[in-house]
Amino acid sequence: MDTHTTLRFMLDQKLKKRAVHRSRILEGQMKGLAQAIEAEKYCVDLLLQSLSIQQSLKSLNCLLLENHLKTHAKHQLQKKGEDDKAIKELIRIFSLSNK
Repeated sequence: MDTHTTLRFMLDQKLKKRAVHRSRILEGQMKGLAQAIEAEKYCVDLLLQSLSIQQSLKSLNCLLLENHLKTHAKHQLQKKGEDDKAIKELIRIFSLSNK
């Protein structure tokens, strides 16, 4: 059985609500940035808006990671044979976040 499929139900509903809200904010921020670029706004303003979006993405990533650690990773680490997979996934996330 696929772990991703069987554990889909484990999404923390409070974190899900916050993550959906954050992603909708990001969607608006991206649209705003695209419009500002189209309007040829001042470069510093564009950069500040872009950096703000990056911070929002980091916030969303934290919510998603929190959910993963509280649900899937916790489950995988307690189940023999899945602990190595959980560790590899976390190392991959850590590696990508530090690039």
